[in-house]
Amino acid sequence: MPKQKIVLFWHRRDLRLHDNAGLYHALRSGTPVLPLFIFDRAILDKLEDKQDRRVEFIHQALGDMQKQMTSMGASLLVKCGFPAEIWEELTNTYTVQAVYTNQDYEPYARERDAEIAGLLKEKGINFHTYKDQVIFEKEEILSGQGTPYTVFTPYSRKWKEKLHNSEKAGHYVKPYPTEDYSGNFYSTSPLPIPTLGEIGFEPAGEEFPGKKVRDELLVKYADTRDYPAVPGTSRLSVHLRFGTVSVRKLAKQGLNHSDTWLNELIWRDFYHQILWNFPHVGNNKAFRPEYDRIQWRNNEAEFKKWCEGTTGYPMVDAGMRELNATGFMHNRVRMVTASFLVKHLLIDWRWGEAYFAKKLLDFDLAANNGGWQWAAGSGTDAAPYFRIFNPTSQAKKFDPQLTYLKKWIPELNSLDYPTPIVDHKMARERCLSTYKEALAKE
Repeated sequence: MPKQKIVLFWHRRDLRLHDNAGLYHALRSGTPVLPLFIFDRAILDKLEDKQDRRVEFIHQALGDMQKQMTSMGASLLVKCGFPAEIWEELTNTYTVQAVYTNQDYEPYARERDAEIAGLLKEKGINFHTYKDQVIFEKEEILSGQGTPYTVFTPYSRKWKEKLHNSEKAGHYVKPYPTEDYSGNFYSTSPLPIPTLGEIGFEPAGEEFPGKKVRDELLVKYADTRDYPAVPGTSRLSVHLRFGTVSVRKLAKQGLNHSDTWLNELIWRDFYHQILWNFPHVGNNKAFRPEYDRIQWRNNEAEFKKWCEGTTGYPMVDAGMRELNATGFMHNRVRMVTASFLVKHLLIDWRWGEAYFAKKLLDFDLAANNGGWQWAAGSGTDAAPYFRIFNPTSQAKKFDPQLTYLKKWIPELNSLDYPTPIVDHKMARERCLSTYKEALAKE
């Protein structure tokens, strides 16, 4: 057993060494720091696809971090198991002075962290958490009445006001210079990282996506972001999800080049504070309880066609095929596919939310739930229930040359392509009457 006292830094949604809030504070503690990552069996055991792209992404990110660590004469410690059991083992193996980590806002993470904090407290070990994955968290942005915002526009206004007008202007996007304290890592030879096979998974063969967004793209972002055939989005959502990039760096870039893109980062903060302040949304409950009275049709055959991208509505089908093939779907198309499932087919938004959770490489509970409840009308700042996307007109407007549609539907305009599974006009009227009836009840 090493006699040297150490600090453990627990990586979760922050798979990087640079500009990392909790890691910075750990390195400044004065005690050698050993960075840790746990492949959590409570999460992994629920994943049906053993070629899960997200697990491979995490594994690749850890490999990159390990290269950086070994160049400094240090190492990551990577474990696989249930967190409470791993922490029991670690505290029996090392002389742990303290544990540092960054805040996670999801319901499971809150329960897990409370359990680990209790376990460590019994052993006299302090558990320190920091804000890292958002610019403003929890109750940092409140209304004049001291309550959390549930509408985005006033929230975003207050968000920007706090960033620009505070005495700490610039403080919130200032990087944490971890590299200044890199000599404070625990010196050790490289510790082995479990292979994908050893944690029960197989390579999906995906290349690790680039982490940078060009300034030129951001300058044009407002004009190009809604067109799925145009490379007009940053494609950084997966890096934000797993913290392989710093949100502070990206916010600074947005401040300099694109208010529209900055708003996308503010939406992330907004949904994370909703999840924190109204945790029922993360437990399969509608933000607006009256929407749980809707009588969903939940036709399983129609749901299967939606999942497979064979509804006969090209914008919906192209999006679902892109998702199934790549783990990505353009945001405009996400809105169209979600609206179609919920309002054209009257299938419970939770079915769609769960399917996206299974397939999206950038799956994030706060954003995914927020987006689905927005589409269903049941969430915060949601689209009113009578707003129903017309997938045909959406396709004409945002893919006029059919470039995106033909890429994912090679049989488009042929006899092999299915006829629409539902008539738009009929589906719209059925949705309106169903919602109206449910919401009229007391």
